[in-house]
Amino acid sequence: MQQLECASVQHTSATDCAAEILDTIPTVMRFIRVQMRRHRGSDLSVPQFRALAFLSLSPAASLSALADFLGLSLPATSRLIEGLVRKGLVLRRIPAGNRRVVALSVSARGQKSVSAARRATEKQLTKVVGALGEQDRAIVRRALHVLREVFQSVAMLD
Repeated sequence: MQQLECASVQHTSATDCAAEILDTIPTVMRFIRVQMRRHRGSDLSVPQFRALAFLSLSPAASLSALADFLGLSLPATSRLIEGLVRKGLVLRRIPAGNRRVVALSVSARGQKSVSAARRATEKQLTKVVGALGEQDRAIVRRALHVLREVFQSVAMLD
């Protein structure tokens, strides 16, 4: 794991770090997406599963926010949600303060589906990172923790 050893070098430029993130994160995300889709359940399309996964992380999200995430029009997203509501996987509610907005959330049944896919994906990730030595796993974990903190703080500013 020569790349992990470079993590301890003091003279890594921000540009080099940014390039490494751009080169690495998409590869990791492709692996995660493949695993999540593989374990999504046969009764869900990929867009439906992506909607469930988004809503499980964004309780009370609006239809617009979901449409932006999925890259779909509002009418297409509305049809997708209607199918998930009929399956009992998503709940719609109209907040008291704003009747023009529909808040979407995952039902207990929908959360069970997302959780099952997440557990199966975590199991596959465990196999992959299990090939690393303990010290390398600790470095990866620490680096990911640092990235989460910095990007969460940046997200707060948006």
